[in-house]
Amino acid sequence: MSRTAGAAPPDRSFLAELKDAVTPRATALVIGVIALQLLFIASYVGALHHPQPRDIAFGVVAPQPVADRTVTRLDQLAGHPLSPRTVPDARTARSRILHRDLDGALVVDPRGTTDTLLVATGGGTALATTLKNLITGLDAAQHRTVRVVDVAPASAGDFNGLSSFYLVVGWCVGGYLCASALAVSTGARPANPRRAVIRLSAMALVAAAGGLGGALIVGPALGALPGSVYALWGLGALITFAVGAATLALQGVFGIVGIGLAILLVVIAGNPSAGGAFPFPLLPPFWSTIGPTLPPGAGTWAARSIAYFRGNGSTGALWVLAGWALGGIAVTLLMATLRARAHGRVPPRTDPARDPDGLSGSESP
Repeated sequence: MSRTAGAAPPDRSFLAELKDAVTPRATALVIGVIALQLLFIASYVGALHHPQPRDIAFGVVAPQPVADRTVTRLDQLAGHPLSPRTVPDARTARSRILHRDLDGALVVDPRGTTDTLLVATGGGTALATTLKNLITGLDAAQHRTVRVVDVAPASAGDFNGLSSFYLVVGWCVGGYLCASALAVSTGARPANPRRAVIRLSAMALVAAAGGLGGALIVGPALGALPGSVYALWGLGALITFAVGAATLALQGVFGIVGIGLAILLVVIAGNPSAGGAFPFPLLPPFWSTIGPTLPPGAGTWAARSIAYFRGNGSTGALWVLAGWALGGIAVTLLMATLRARAHGRVPPRTDPARDPDGLSGSESP
């Protein structure tokens, strides 16, 4: 007996429905999400669960025989928490801290029993507190006391010196989310160099707006950070564009997977190693090594330099950010050029039935 027109098809098996609902591509993406989730946990907990001081740049001011003995004693501490060196006088020590060449300094008074510890909470409250606790304990063992002088104090509105870090995280988020939005709306890969330039130009406009907004929020609006609003604006624009351009480059090479790789670099590897909660000398070796080379770490260092150290010591961090920006531009344009040549400057249109969101292929010409 034949089935009448309009009759409902027989029920499909659960296995058949499962195969239709969960494609191999979706399965691969889900596995990738789980991997990112576990890497997130491992990176944050691994970097931040047990901070230990290592090779903190530390100056010692004292008459020569006393200075040599003190440096030797500090250099032989278990775990090598300090990297001590002699400094001619207290004025030089203060200057080197303000130029971010030293994290702290001890001015020894050989005629009395009270020494002076110079720190800079603007460079990270956790680091200054670590130095205070360490030196206070060492001096107490020799029946001496310590007077702490903060030569670059964090502002009253910058609790634990974390505002710079959160500001930079916000700028980084804006960078990769903007690049991701461009991928979601028009395809992960630009069809030709002209389209790539348009995306990069849009990214530059977003970076300028986000940089200014962030600088105004943490400065005039909330009073969280001192320093030049214009300098912070420029830094914010550079950070946002650097992260956005890098994300566009990764998308140009790897398609939609590039967004995941950007999250891996910026969020999973970059944020815990940025020196926010714990500055670089307090992080484990792996994170303290990669931190200054990634946008969150370079950005946090530069933001603190602008806010508390008159921009001193920020040149290296700015070069790192410029490198990410220029590298992102170069790779994005290169991949768009190669794609246009490979397709005779007429890239294939995305098949809506297979990729309804336009995420895996190039945008239409």
